[in-house]
Amino acid sequence: MAERHIDHIEVEIDGVRRAVAVDLDESPLGWLARRRGRDGRSFIAPVQLIAGERLRADFTRAGMAPRLTANWDAVTRTDRAGGGAGLNASEAMLAARQRVGRAMEAVGPEFSGLLVDVCCFLKGLEQVEQERFWPARTAKVVLALGLDRLARHYGLSAAAQGPARARTRAWKAPEPPEGKD
Repeated sequence: MAERHIDHIEVEIDGVRRAVAVDLDESPLGWLARRRGRDGRSFIAPVQLIAGERLRADFTRAGMAPRLTANWDAVTRTDRAGGGAGLNASEAMLAARQRVGRAMEAVGPEFSGLLVDVCCFLKGLEQVEQERFWPARTAKVVLALGLDRLARHYGLSAAAQGPARARTRAWKAPEPPEGKD
C-alpha cells in the first residue's frame, strides 16, 4: 500500500480554530507544497497551502461541488448535524457559501476561476493550462499570486508584523532605591 502524506494544519472558521487533517496527495496544493524549486524552497508557502485548504473546506461545507449520486444527508442527519458554533446544517452551509463568495470577490475575477479549479475541484496545473490554452508552467505562477491574495483576504501572513518595540504593560512593585537590591 502506498504511503499517504497526511499533514495537520489549523484553520480558523467563524472565529473558531480547528485542527484539520489534510491528505497532501489528494490536493494539487499538497503536491506543490512538498515539491522544491532550484532554490530549495517549496513551490507554495505554508500560508498559501492553508489559504487554499481553507477555501476548499468552505467549498465542501457549502455543498457547492456537483453531486454524482443522490443526496441522502437530509434523511440521515438530525437538524444539528454538520453545523458548528450552534448552527444547524442548512445555516452552516449558507454561512460557508457566503464565505466562499466573499473570498472569490476578494481575489477578483482574475484569480477566482483558477483557485476554484485547483483548490476546490482539485484539477492539476497541466490540465488547467490545457483548458485555458496557457503556456506551460504559467498556472503555477498565477496560482501563487491568487493564493497570496486569498491568504491576505483570510488575514494570513508568513510572518507576524508589528511595532519593533511594544509598550511594556505589566504590574510590578516599585523599583528599589539605588544600591539596595
